[in-house]
Amino acid sequence: MSNDQAGPRADDLAARAAAIDLTTSALDHRGGLEEAMERKPFADLDLRDRALARMIAMTLLRRLGAIDRRLQAKLAKPPPEAVTMLLRLGAAQALYMDTPAFAAVDTTVRLAERDRATRPFKGLINAVLRGLTREPQTGDADPEALLPDWLFARWRAAYGEDEARRIAAQIAEEPATDITPRDPHDATLAAELEADRLPGGSLRMRQRGDVAAWPGYAEGRWWVQDAAAAVPARLLRAGKGETALDLCAAPGGKALQLAAAGARLVALDRSEPRLRRLRQTLERTGLSAEIVVADAAAWSDPRTFDAVLLDAPCSATGTFRRHPDVLWGTRPGDIAKLAGVQSRLLDAAAAKVAPGGRLVYCVCSLEPEEGEGQVQAFLARHAEFRPDPIAPGEGGAPEAAARPEGWLRILPHQAEGGLDGFFATRLVRVEE
Repeated sequence: MSNDQAGPRADDLAARAAAIDLTTSALDHRGGLEEAMERKPFADLDLRDRALARMIAMTLLRRLGAIDRRLQAKLAKPPPEAVTMLLRLGAAQALYMDTPAFAAVDTTVRLAERDRATRPFKGLINAVLRGLTREPQTGDADPEALLPDWLFARWRAAYGEDEARRIAAQIAEEPATDITPRDPHDATLAAELEADRLPGGSLRMRQRGDVAAWPGYAEGRWWVQDAAAAVPARLLRAGKGETALDLCAAPGGKALQLAAAGARLVALDRSEPRLRRLRQTLERTGLSAEIVVADAAAWSDPRTFDAVLLDAPCSATGTFRRHPDVLWGTRPGDIAKLAGVQSRLLDAAAAKVAPGGRLVYCVCSLEPEEGEGQVQAFLARHAEFRPDPIAPGEGGAPEAAARPEGWLRILPHQAEGGLDGFFATRLVRVEE
C-alpha cells in the first residue's frame, strides 16, 4: 500500500509544501524553479520527497492553464493567492497524477490547516476539490488551454492554427531524457543504456531516474542534452585543430560537442556559477577548453576564430517540454527586450569570425523576432556575411525544419517523442 493510500506522512506534507514553493518561484520570475531547487524547503527533503515535490510542481506547471480554467468554473470569486496555490496543488494530484482523490484532497486540507491565512478556507478547498474529483475526467481536449492566451496567439500568427495547436499539444507530455555521446562512433553505448539512437547521433533514454547512476556517466562517455539542442554545434562543422568560440556557453552542452570534435575551444559566459557546471563536466568527460568569464558583447580579446557559435539569451519558449515554467514566467515585453540583446551579441560575434570562417546563430525560442527577424536584420547590417544554407536533415534536425531561406525552424512536434523548439542559421564571412 502506498503512503498516499495509508494516509499522509509528515514528509508527504513537506514534499507538497515544497512543491508549492517550487511552483510559486517559477511563476514569480523566469528561472525561479531551478533556483528554488537549490534552497529550502526543497533542499532539506530526502531524495524520495524531492522527487515527489518536483513531480507535483512539473505536473502543475504543465497543466496550469487547464487547472485554472476548471477552478475558475467552481469559484464565485478568486480566493487569496495562497489558497489558489493549494487548490492548484490538489487539482494537479487528483486529476493528473496517480494520487488517490481522497489523499489529494486530504493532504491539501491538512496543508491549509498549517497556515493561519489559509485555515479559514479549508472548507472551500475541501468542497472545490471534491467537486472536481466527481466530474468526468475527459483529459485536456483543447491544447490551447494549456498556455497563456497571448502566447498561443503569437504561435498561431507565426505558424498557423494547426501548427500552433500541434505545438501546444506537446506541453502536457513529459519528455524523455536525451544524451549526447562524447564519441559519436561509440558503438556499444546505446545498447548499454538501452537507448534509441536518433538522427544526428543523440540517444533517447527509455529509462528515468538518477542519470548519474546510468552506465558511462562516471566515465564521461556522455552528457544530458536535448536532441534539438545538439543540432547547432553540428552545423558549425568545427574540425580537429580549428579554433572555435562558444559565446554564451553555459551550461555547456554545445561547448562539449565542439571540444569533443577536436576544436581548440574558447568557452565564454558572463555567469561564473553557470560556467562552474561546464568545468565539472569537462573534467568528467576528459575534454578541454579555455574558460572565459566575460560579457560577450564587451569582450575585448583581439583573436578571431574559424568557427563561432552564438546560442543567445532568449525567451526560451521552445524549451517548455522540460521547463514549462517559461510559458508562465515570460511576459510579452520580454521578447522585444531580448531581441535587442540578441542584436548586440550578433554584432559582437561577427567581429570574432575570421575571414572565411563560420558563424552559427541559434535560440531555443519559438518567437520569430528572436530567430528569423534577427538573421534578416543582421544580413542587412553586415554585407561581409552570406548565408550558408542548411540541408534538410543536416545535423540531425527534422527534415521538416529546413526552410527555403536556408535556415532551420525546429518545432517541438516535428519528431516522435518531441524536441525542444529551436531556430538556427549558418553564415559565412566572405574572404577578404
